[in-house]
Amino acid sequence: MGRAGRRLPALAALFYGALAALVLLGVRDVLLVYEENRCSMTYMYEYPEYLKIKLPKKTARRYPAYELYLYGEGNYAKENKNLLLTGIPVLFLPGNAGSYKQVRSLGSIALRKAEDVEFKYHFNFFSVNFNEELVALYGGSLQRQTKFVHECIKVILKLYKDREFAPSSVVIVGHSMGGLVARALLTLKNFKPELINLLITQATPHVAPVMPLDRYLTDFYTSVNNHWILKAQELRNLTTLSVAGGFRDYQVRSGLAFLPRSSQHDSALSVVSSAVPRAWASTDHLSIVWCKELILATIRAFFDLIDENTRQITEDPKKRMSVLNHHFVRHPAKIFEENPEAFTELAGTFTWITVKASKWTYSVYNDSDGKYFTFPLASHRKSYSHVYCESTLLDTSSWIFGCMNSNSPMCLEATDLSWKAELLPTTKVVMLKLQDHPSLSHIVIQVPPTVVNKYTLECEFFKEDSRTVQLPVTHLFSFGLSSSKILLNSTGLLYNVQLQHFNRIYQAFKIYIESHCQSLKERTPSVYRLHIPWSHEDSIIVAKIPSSTEISAKLHSAQPQNENRVPELNIYSSSDCQYEVILKTSLLQVLGQLIRFHAGALPAYIVSNILLTYGGQLSTLVSTGQCSDFSLELVRTAKPYKVEPLISIVVFLQGFNWFRERWESLSLPEVDAAVLSSRDAWSPLVSLILFLFGTGIAYWSGVFFSTSLRLFSSLWLTLMRPPVLQKDKLITPRRFCGALSLALVSWITCGALAVVIVYLQYLFKVIKLHMNVKAEQNTLSGDSGCSKETSQNSRIHTVKNQSSVDSIPEATQSLSSSTIAEAVNSLKMHVTILNLFTWIVLLNLPSLIYWLKNLRYNVKLDPDPCRSTAIIITCILEILMNSSSSEVKSSRDKSIMKL
Repeated sequence: MGRAGRRLPALAALFYGALAALVLLGVRDVLLVYEENRCSMTYMYEYPEYLKIKLPKKTARRYPAYELYLYGEGNYAKENKNLLLTGIPVLFLPGNAGSYKQVRSLGSIALRKAEDVEFKYHFNFFSVNFNEELVALYGGSLQRQTKFVHECIKVILKLYKDREFAPSSVVIVGHSMGGLVARALLTLKNFKPELINLLITQATPHVAPVMPLDRYLTDFYTSVNNHWILKAQELRNLTTLSVAGGFRDYQVRSGLAFLPRSSQHDSALSVVSSAVPRAWASTDHLSIVWCKELILATIRAFFDLIDENTRQITEDPKKRMSVLNHHFVRHPAKIFEENPEAFTELAGTFTWITVKASKWTYSVYNDSDGKYFTFPLASHRKSYSHVYCESTLLDTSSWIFGCMNSNSPMCLEATDLSWKAELLPTTKVVMLKLQDHPSLSHIVIQVPPTVVNKYTLECEFFKEDSRTVQLPVTHLFSFGLSSSKILLNSTGLLYNVQLQHFNRIYQAFKIYIESHCQSLKERTPSVYRLHIPWSHEDSIIVAKIPSSTEISAKLHSAQPQNENRVPELNIYSSSDCQYEVILKTSLLQVLGQLIRFHAGALPAYIVSNILLTYGGQLSTLVSTGQCSDFSLELVRTAKPYKVEPLISIVVFLQGFNWFRERWESLSLPEVDAAVLSSRDAWSPLVSLILFLFGTGIAYWSGVFFSTSLRLFSSLWLTLMRPPVLQKDKLITPRRFCGALSLALVSWITCGALAVVIVYLQYLFKVIKLHMNVKAEQNTLSGDSGCSKETSQNSRIHTVKNQSSVDSIPEATQSLSSSTIAEAVNSLKMHVTILNLFTWIVLLNLPSLIYWLKNLRYNVKLDPDPCRSTAIIITCILEILMNSSSSEVKSSRDKSIMKL
């Protein structure tokens, strides 16, 4: 029995260690396991300058911490010092702890682009200084920032007053929380929606806060998102683009950056940077503001959005969406045209060559004669369903055309099919479904005279079924031990591998693609694209041939309920190569997805485990008179069935309006599980796993916390002599005044400051108690050895006085033992309480940091999410830190006597 009792804590430590290790592996996957940075850095050609814009006195007095700047470089900056501006105003809003200087990448590249067009059009970039406030962690200043931005827009537009092409609106680019502030402008009562016609957000968490640490933050989100849903029709003239960073951005997961689905699809667009044409790169949270490929796409879109008549951003919302789709969704490898000509003349003295084969390849190198290769469709329509063509010449000229109902292989007028092309990293491709183009009689490939480097043109006709392969994904709990495999003996240029049953955010796979070729000739690299049909979150990888390539397959958003399409792996292959595709579940990436989507809920599970343990300690203390160790009590009492049923019931009831209204009327916070359930990101199994993760973290955090206290007390014991253990009164006038002063501190300054002060006071007291217990135990062990020696001497000298000599140390030892036992019980109880409040302090630290940073502007934090909580906590801790285990037992005895 004794061995089994000793074995149980060891097994528990091993089990909870494994749980904590799984959490660490998930954190490692989120923070460290992602693709390399494929973004190029943007550089300024001249020294960047930031001209401070003078604000009205009333605005400057109301918002002393905020400023407005105009970006410039070199001569352009000198010319704009008198603020005689003639360009198109763009306002940049930095995000959480962001700097107004982050505008320089946009401003510098836009300036270079304006120089290319000889300043026929140019942009003036303004930037707001929010004093690098931590608005992602403290929501109290979000409304203030929104109102300041409104004042800045008024000031900016006033700078262009009486100009020939004076703007009536401002383009806004918002990074991180700056994008949310921009959306919040439309919730202001006196804000005119026509002041903004284009909004671009970069890595902005639109759906919900990353960490909902205070009610001001969650209320702000609720207000903004509800307004955009209810007023969707009124916002149709505002075009919104949200760009997410992909898996490299571990601060804001891309699923949060997708605009709410209820937003109007014809005026809002959400993309992940890995899917943006000519970028195809995931970005971290900061690099998204300087990633050259993304900045170039943004600036190209800006210039294509200019109306030649007004010299401002076009007022046509359809054109705005066309431009954004052109640059951020599907790029046809052509310069944007608002209304391309329906028909094009195929002029020139080109040679016409008829191709009747179903598969065709042509290599071009220093061709002095132009050629038209024409493919008659009549002979292919019965045998094939699609035609696919690709070119490795990545210029912007038209190259593929369609002849309409022509009996001759030559046609002088044709429709330009180049607009249906799609640009990939190494090729531009066109795929046409023949059934959708019944009027086409021929397809024509144009090969103009050229002296450029060698490039290749390829076309093939195929049946869709022959190029579509279904690959069932492995089960989530296969842990990578099983795999799905297919072998493609490629005879074509394109294969679509449908990943069956891949639709949940918790699924994560590794896909291995081995390519082998029959000959060793030089080939264009293969392109592998993981295509997610319900959102723009594709990822593209370029691989040499032959090669072995590993692709991570995981989702940013789950499959919507009304969506039947499945994710696909598109393989743009070589025609004489063999491809082996192997898919396995990746346990590490599954853990990473759990952490990525649910890390914000872990503190609640950790605290619930500590509360269950504390309740068990009190129960044991009352029933047996001994307070058990934190780790042993956690093993005994932290059971999922004590929490999970309650969570499931609340989540179920949250689906009813009457219950939700009652819940909100009591000012209770939103239930994390209910919020995630509404986004299809929750299940009872996930809740169970998170509870176990919380238990593992609580166990080892308790061990670490106790060990740290022991080390501090030992260090203190070596430096100074501890006082004698003595019993304190629970409430004294001095302690009452201390609690009152801390409540006053929280009321007139910052609630989190009072919480930290009382926490440090409690920590000091617990370390002192730990030191006293250790000193008394050392003293008692020394007295025990002394008493044994005395009794031996007394037997030698005299037997008569033996009982009197031994009785004194025995009585003293018995008294000291009971005192120390009571102190040890109290210490265990206090360590658990302190461990619990450590997590509470950590969750309140952001508002304290915000208050310290803005102390020069205001002594009082307003609004303060911790004020009322701090008053309650300080009063409770003042009582708890002076309580002891004997008082808990005596209160129980008194209640029994009354009964």
